[in-house]
Amino acid sequence: MSALVEELKRLLIETLDLEDIEPQDIDPHAPLFVEGLGLDSIDALELGVAIQKRYGLKIEAATAEIQESFFSVATLAEFVTARRTL
Repeated sequence: MSALVEELKRLLIETLDLEDIEPQDIDPHAPLFVEGLGLDSIDALELGVAIQKRYGLKIEAATAEIQESFFSVATLAEFVTARRTL
């Protein structure tokens, strides 16, 4: 799972053009939105598209499950892992 967490950190930085942020700067358990990295809804859409393309997953509209899955890098890794095995 740690390899996936690191991969998601890099995807996050690349997709959202986060300058001056390195993967090691991102706490995998810190919130991605508002607090933590301070991402917004546009960032969520861009990240969702990137995850769908990279991992071949289908992400439904903003359901409670999706919102919880996008809480942190760690929850995203759990989401990707669970969806890849379906």
